[in-house]
Amino acid sequence: MRAKTFIAVAVVLALIGGTAGLLHHAKAGQKLGLPGVKTRPIPDSANLEVLLPEILPGYKSEPVPQASVVTNELPKDTSFGQRLYTGDDGFQAVANVVLMGTDRTSIHKPQICMVGQGWKFDDHGTHVVSVPMTQPVPYELPVMRVVATIDTLENGQPVKRAGVYAYWFVDADHLTAQHNEWKLWMVKDMLLTGVLDRWAYITFFSVCAPGQEEATFQRMKKLIVAAVPEFQLVPRSTK
Repeated sequence: MRAKTFIAVAVVLALIGGTAGLLHHAKAGQKLGLPGVKTRPIPDSANLEVLLPEILPGYKSEPVPQASVVTNELPKDTSFGQRLYTGDDGFQAVANVVLMGTDRTSIHKPQICMVGQGWKFDDHGTHVVSVPMTQPVPYELPVMRVVATIDTLENGQPVKRAGVYAYWFVDADHLTAQHNEWKLWMVKDMLLTGVLDRWAYITFFSVCAPGQEEATFQRMKKLIVAAVPEFQLVPRSTK
């Protein structure tokens, strides 16, 4: 019995050691992959600016600076892009992209930030939705649809607001709405190719009155269909 136990322990230690060796080898020779979103260099900075479209038919847009709580907390090599879109019908949504550098902790679950701001999540309203896209090729974009509420004060009076949040992740080759899935792809690619996938976390967020969540999400989908082909590089055109 003791011999079997010793052998089992030895095998486990060997596996742990082998995995650690592989990870160390991969990290030592790793290259940072290309992003799956359009970017341009920022003068006098090693970071990039994510290029969200300034002009879309039926919308006005304006850049929105990242909150200091975001830039101070995330790794220094994190890159960003954020714009507020206002439709001709008055609909508003903020599009935000967080692009990692060499530190994967740039990419995090949205619930972490939003709960800290006072938002409460509706688990029943959180699920993956496919958004039919036509450009650059027909495909189904996987989006995590999230509904949340917050109690605020407006003109000194308590008011409840709802928030509709849509997010997904993209690198140079993959799309997913699942947080754990991009991590698995990153580990696999790093071990097999030595390339550290450069993932981007894409979000669209709109505030609405309680009860208007579904109508708001349907309106948000139209903005996603219009905006995403202008800055996301995956999938690529077959032409």
